[in-house]
Amino acid sequence: MAFLSTRRAHAAAPWLAGVVAVGAGLAAGEIAAVPVSPDASPYFAVGSSVVDHSPAAVREWAIETFGIADKVALFVGMGIIIAAIAGACGYLERRRPATGSAIIAVFAAVGVLAAVNRPGATWTYALPSIIAGVVGIVVLRLLLAQLDDEPSPIDPDVHTEDVRRQALSRRFVLAAGGVAVAAVAIGVIGRRMLSDAADTLADRARILLPKPAVPAPPVPAGTELNLSGATSFITGNDDFYRIDTALQVPTLTTVEWRLRIHGEVDKEVTLTWDDLVAMPMTERLVTLACVSNDVGGDLIGNARWLGVPMQRVLDLAGVRPGADMLLSTSVDGWTCGTPISTITDGRDALLAIGMNGGPLPIEHGYPVRQVVPGLYGYVSATKWVVDWEITRFSEAKAYWTDRGWSALGPIKLASRIDRPARGTSHPAGEVVIAGTAWAQHIGVERVEVRIDDGPWQPAELATEYSVDTWRQWKFVWQADKGDHTVTCRAFDKQGRPQVERYQSPAPDGATGLDERRYTIA
Repeated sequence: MAFLSTRRAHAAAPWLAGVVAVGAGLAAGEIAAVPVSPDASPYFAVGSSVVDHSPAAVREWAIETFGIADKVALFVGMGIIIAAIAGACGYLERRRPATGSAIIAVFAAVGVLAAVNRPGATWTYALPSIIAGVVGIVVLRLLLAQLDDEPSPIDPDVHTEDVRRQALSRRFVLAAGGVAVAAVAIGVIGRRMLSDAADTLADRARILLPKPAVPAPPVPAGTELNLSGATSFITGNDDFYRIDTALQVPTLTTVEWRLRIHGEVDKEVTLTWDDLVAMPMTERLVTLACVSNDVGGDLIGNARWLGVPMQRVLDLAGVRPGADMLLSTSVDGWTCGTPISTITDGRDALLAIGMNGGPLPIEHGYPVRQVVPGLYGYVSATKWVVDWEITRFSEAKAYWTDRGWSALGPIKLASRIDRPARGTSHPAGEVVIAGTAWAQHIGVERVEVRIDDGPWQPAELATEYSVDTWRQWKFVWQADKGDHTVTCRAFDKQGRPQVERYQSPAPDGATGLDERRYTIA
């Protein structure tokens, strides 16, 4: 049994050598990216390219399946795939020398291509992937050399061969273990240095937001239902959904921030942070929604935003006749096309610097982002925004519209059941159903509830705050024993009902009615 055990371990050694070698290469790439850029990291450069070039259906599936954990799922999936390929590199290198090394070199080249195609990349972005490839090949060959030192036994005695294999295993394990420990340490140090947001955190901590010249109206009594399990009217920063393409949250200080306004304008303008905060501020409560939010989903939130009206900023440059798109770009290169008409029609479109009474959280766009009522985030809510190009929809496409999503992106009328939780059991008698509804920039007129196949019945609406925020509702149900399905629908202030036919989020937002099943005991 001991002989079989050592033979299995010896057979697995090349696979382990491949995993350790590639891990060492990635760690070297992380530390090599420190003086260059976080975007030069081979792992993150390739991951970002995967996000950018995945088919729309794949990205939509990932968001629907994993929600705000989509990036974690991507990292885990990449790690599993890399480990499998790395193990195969060791196996192939052992059987056919140079084959595994060639595969590592190919993946290093993929890392180079991914890195040099990141926004703002220079030739130096290629260096971390090159270093990662070299280190991976060298470590793989050194580890496999430990296996090549095995003598060919003259005496085929099993015990003698077993002893030799055990000695070899100890040498290999010590070498592989030492490299693995060093790789983990170097990788962790490099990752911390690359993701170190200390300067941005310190910058954010010292910011004192100006008081709004136009404060938000107070939230009237009756706007919040105050029911256990019901959605809060204002979404806390930690609970606010985050969907974007940034695998690494950009870190930008107010000193570094600039907004360049150019294109079809009367004059090009560049704003600094000091220029922006010197302008009169407006405070508004606005509900934002992600186009990937499916029926009944939670990729939506309502917050208090502080910023400068975007129209006022546009007026500094002067929009030329015929221009109909604001193509905004974030510091990491993501682009967004917003209809200029939605910025100039009087709605509270803000170049925001504050969220719920404090500076923007880093992951939500610090120091400056866009907030436009009535539009899905992919055509309006650029975070870490640094560039505005005034152009036309006929001449330019943004990140998601270039991938098949619709260009205009108005948020669709929808309603959702928030409590009780789906699939729960309750005693017969009074059950309070509660939820939220939204008809952005139009307003919710009424919400109705249906029990099983019965008639639609009116729900009680909470006080409306504004047409740009969601509205809460409740329905008191006298529940009978049995299994029941509860469905809700909303009507907007133009008398239009919520679309009942189901449509997936792509390409312009989901439609359909939210329903929940309950057991009444």
